[in-house]
Amino acid sequence: MARRSTGQVVTRKTKRGTVYALRFYAGGERHYLTLGTSEEGWNQRRAEDELAATMAAVRAGTWEAPKPTAPVERRAAEPTFHEFASEWFEANRHGWAERTVDDYRWALSHHLLPHFADYRLTAITVEEVDRYRAAKLREGKLAPAQINKTLKRLSQILEVAEEYGHIVRNPASGKRRRAKVSKAQRSWVEPEQALSLLDGASTYMRPVVATLLGAGLRVSEAVALDWQDINLATGTIRVGRAKTDAGSFREVDLPGGLVDELAEWKMRGSDLLAEWKAQHPGQGDPVFLSAHAGRIRRQSAANVARRLKTAIRGANRRLADLGIEEISERVTPHSLRRTFASLRAAAGDDPVYIAEQLGHTDPRFTLTAYTKAVKRRAKLSGAYLAEYERALAWASLTTAERALKGTSAQAEANQLSEVTS
Repeated sequence: MARRSTGQVVTRKTKRGTVYALRFYAGGERHYLTLGTSEEGWNQRRAEDELAATMAAVRAGTWEAPKPTAPVERRAAEPTFHEFASEWFEANRHGWAERTVDDYRWALSHHLLPHFADYRLTAITVEEVDRYRAAKLREGKLAPAQINKTLKRLSQILEVAEEYGHIVRNPASGKRRRAKVSKAQRSWVEPEQALSLLDGASTYMRPVVATLLGAGLRVSEAVALDWQDINLATGTIRVGRAKTDAGSFREVDLPGGLVDELAEWKMRGSDLLAEWKAQHPGQGDPVFLSAHAGRIRRQSAANVARRLKTAIRGANRRLADLGIEEISERVTPHSLRRTFASLRAAAGDDPVYIAEQLGHTDPRFTLTAYTKAVKRRAKLSGAYLAEYERALAWASLTTAERALKGTSAQAEANQLSEVTS
């Protein structure tokens, strides 16, 4: 039995205005008929009148699907996905960052083009997008979140194709086209996990981890440090050129635990430093050196991330013994900036001061960290609370002068809190 003929008016907001179309069943098949845009005089009432006339013709058996105006020419001129995507990529790549170019090229070359390259744009349907997603999930080579990154690129390209009039609608848009992603594991280190991470690090990685936790530096800032940048007597680090203007040439106050760590490292690493200076005269006194007296440079800072994973595994063995949640291996050196903010907030420093220490111009991130730190501490007990308090003692500012810095912007922080609450 043929499906009952029903229909509806469909509207879509585009840069060309509102597009009106009809979706209806005729002869047991679904049809989609574009009427036109608001700029062409179409509106809801006119579209509903057209729907009524169309459905009357369907019920009378006189309706026929409209034929394309110039089928041969249109088909010949319609680009394949490979042609259109390549043109889109080349037209935009010079305005993207190098990392973005690499990311988009990866999605196209390794995933989207092998599946869609020879498809005409109008042949990429919702069903075909869902087949691509299902095929990627069956392969098992990409995590759902990575599959969704490629689908986002596909949608981004087809959105332009829709704007150019090559397709009526973007079949890759919407959450229903995405793969289901399980709830992400926490990708940062909580205060009660911090000292276990420090204890899990190797001899040469420990001072690096301590600096990231206690000073909140970006990894590029940390590996560039010379001993001339650190004043252990006053407990401060002078950061030179940083990623942002706000982060450049700032002075960071060091907690007592980090001062002790760096003082011990300076004494233990004196032979390495002497070896470095003999081999590299006039090239500074780097704080962090490898076992072979080599400096960790910006271009090899990825080594810090790899060594951090080893520290995480060591920390998790201790945390398991304590009955505390393990640290995710998704944690990166940059994640420790959040840990720094949580420690400083838990210690009572105000958000404006913490933002200045991180090199941020906007303290909203630290205000969020401050609120969560206060709420979290109230919920902890047992081993969690004991490790939390131990981390706070390690992160405490030791001199009255530096403690005052933590309250100098209190009035400004209170005003900010009132505005954002």
